[in-house]
Amino acid sequence: MKKLLATLLILVACIHVNAQESRQIRISTDRTDLILEVAPDGRLYQSYLGDRLLNEQDLKNLSGSSRGWEVYPGSGGEDYFEPAVAITNNDGNLSTILRYVSSEQKAVKGGTETIIRMKDDQYPVDVTLHYVAYPKQNVIKTWSEIKHQQKKPVVLWRYASTMLYFSNPKYYLTEFSSDWAKEVQMSTQQLQPGKKILDTKLGSRAAMHMQPFFELGLEQPVQEHQGQVVLGTIGWTGNYQFTFEVDNEGDLRIIPAINPYASDYQLKANETFTTPEFIFTLSNNGTGEASRNLHNWARNYQLKDGKGDRMTLLNNWENTYFTFDEELLGKLMKEAKHLGVDMFLLDDGWFGNKHPRNDDHAGLGDWEAMKSKLPGGIPALVEKAKEAGVKFGIWIEPEMVNPQSDLFETHPEWAIHYPNRETYYFRNQLVLDLSNPKVQDFVFGVVDKIMTENPDVAFFKWDCNSPITNIYSPYLKDKQGQLYIDHVRGIYNVLKRVKEKYPNVPMMLCSGGGARCDYEALKYFTEFWCSDNTDPVERLFIQWGFSQFFPAKAMCAHVTSWNSRTSVKFRTDVASMCKLGFDIGLKDMKADELTYCQEAVANYKRLKPVILDGDQYRLVSPYDGNHMAVMYTAPDASKAVLFTYDIHPRFGEKLLPVKLRGLDAQKMYRVKEINLMPGRKSNLSGNEKIFSGDYLMKIGLNAFTTSQTNSRVIELVAE
Repeated sequence: MKKLLATLLILVACIHVNAQESRQIRISTDRTDLILEVAPDGRLYQSYLGDRLLNEQDLKNLSGSSRGWEVYPGSGGEDYFEPAVAITNNDGNLSTILRYVSSEQKAVKGGTETIIRMKDDQYPVDVTLHYVAYPKQNVIKTWSEIKHQQKKPVVLWRYASTMLYFSNPKYYLTEFSSDWAKEVQMSTQQLQPGKKILDTKLGSRAAMHMQPFFELGLEQPVQEHQGQVVLGTIGWTGNYQFTFEVDNEGDLRIIPAINPYASDYQLKANETFTTPEFIFTLSNNGTGEASRNLHNWARNYQLKDGKGDRMTLLNNWENTYFTFDEELLGKLMKEAKHLGVDMFLLDDGWFGNKHPRNDDHAGLGDWEAMKSKLPGGIPALVEKAKEAGVKFGIWIEPEMVNPQSDLFETHPEWAIHYPNRETYYFRNQLVLDLSNPKVQDFVFGVVDKIMTENPDVAFFKWDCNSPITNIYSPYLKDKQGQLYIDHVRGIYNVLKRVKEKYPNVPMMLCSGGGARCDYEALKYFTEFWCSDNTDPVERLFIQWGFSQFFPAKAMCAHVTSWNSRTSVKFRTDVASMCKLGFDIGLKDMKADELTYCQEAVANYKRLKPVILDGDQYRLVSPYDGNHMAVMYTAPDASKAVLFTYDIHPRFGEKLLPVKLRGLDAQKMYRVKEINLMPGRKSNLSGNEKIFSGDYLMKIGLNAFTTSQTNSRVIELVAE
């Protein structure tokens, strides 16, 4: 009897504990807590988001229900601000009020996933919230699933990935505006009462005017090495929307979502609508630490082959444009080998017969090698690359079609275009309708045919040069509100098939420059093309901007003839901060320039483990003056590489030492300038000297000069 009573008491205690625990849901990294609370009426509220709380007992003092910070508020309720979800039910009712059902936590790769189930108590509508916390990287990834069991489809007209709340005296938003050749232009403004929206309506080349990420400074504008900041980005290759709403009490809500523009979605019964992943990190030590959080997380858990190597390459585009043949490409492959890079990449202009691709007016969609240029086709090129001793990669733009093509003549219904209006052509092309499964099969078939016939093809450059224009899908008919969303899902369906069948083939994500650069796409791509603008001065700003969110190994940078007034050394040193490539004719180089590039490539290959997998420290911003400095440090602080750039210094300008970061204060480091032009000796005052990490971080190196467009690459090795 006593044993039975004891068992019952234990059971009652367990039930009590579980009931208490169910009142609060804790989502934690090593440095951040997101605490959610179930109110007595079953509604779910955010009670805390900030530094991790050290004492478990303090959690009971939190209360979110009194603030009205509902985690996933629906439309039509008592909340006066933007909802997370909005549904038109079968009876026309526009309201959705969700109540907590259950939650669970489970281990996933790198962290813990929290799954929270909620439902509307008046309509058969279910919402499941997902949060994956990565403790070591201090990153949280979150998304939502919406489902219903009503007799007819419901209309979804809001579908946020999540909603986050902050209560601070001031909020400062840093956004990243863009255009072709002017990507990631950073600007900061204080958020005022009301809404600030960052969004895009371009469909597929979606990030052309606004990048899908932001920085938020709490109480002060974001700084590199200090201050409380939030970095957030959405994994969606289509139209997105960030809403920042400061309410009547001065609190801020952040709503990341697919842009609902022209996208009222007809959701069928038992069909699950999955929102994009929203990824964010908090830091009390500025954007530098927050960026390193994201870089580390991406390399480990999100970026395709994030821990793998990256190939250096020679691309033919700016060397030849559309004018080449088999013989010339063979010579360029030998040049690639002579340069010391790993791969030759053939760009646009290799395909089309009835409609030959000799400019950008024809051929897209007809992915057969042009017989007049390449009589031996791709197999002959692969063989020539083998003979030269390099790997072979190839450019494709499989989501697009030219009106002058066999494909369009055969399947005009596969292209997104109006049935009853004059067609507008962006860059002489149209976007294929990837909401259509037959089109998905075709696009997958472009890659599959090349790889099946040429299994030694080692790389794809996947381009996307047009936004969606003439927005109408012949396939979707009366469901045009689904086009922007289902088109992007169709892209992912294709990319999943490619990755499943060819998991080890690297691919570059390109979109007329950096108009595609999100972490959902990067599950399927090893890297992305930052910008068609390869002017090294402009690239310093572009690479600085993208580095806020992406690791160096995901960012492609090529040495070209853009701004040839600058030295080949300067252009190469700028590109060496990222994943290095060349798009320049070796025959146009002087002998010492070629020798320099060969040595720089060799140094880059030797230092790739530090540059591509090390911790990045942005030391001096080009936005703050006439210089820039970035360094990479090995995880064990045994090695580091410092890049310094003099952009356009003023005459007689005072030059300050560059204070390094990320070193071991107790270690002694030998400093050596590398990447010197043949016959030149370093005039770095600390060259070949030994300094403590403490000295280098507190005193620094006098690495800047007053020379125009001058660069230094400095290697540090612990002794």
